[in-house]
Amino acid sequence: MTFVVTENCIKCKYMDCVEVCPVDCFHEGPNFLVIDPEECIDCTLCEPECPVEAIFSEEELPQGQEQFKQLNAELAKQWPVITEKGPPPEDAKEWEGKPEKLKLLER
Repeated sequence: MTFVVTENCIKCKYMDCVEVCPVDCFHEGPNFLVIDPEECIDCTLCEPECPVEAIFSEEELPQGQEQFKQLNAELAKQWPVITEKGPPPEDAKEWEGKPEKLKLLER
């Protein structure tokens, strides 16, 4: 099993989750983070650290967020590993909880 970063992370990209990951399975894109499913050890440490509740176990993905499992796997192969927390985007608060952000994902 793995954990999955879902739509609510898009344009928020808080990185609290990155610092608690013991296996460095997070990858960073322009406005989104993903988890490499091959590296994730299902430790559960990242899930409670996300201030916008964008991380779920693959078995508990909310309805409508199932495509993010494949998206995390795909983008983890393209984006670099991130191991340290950086600053969130300046307008992150404005994007918290907004629906239908997938179209805003920058690759």
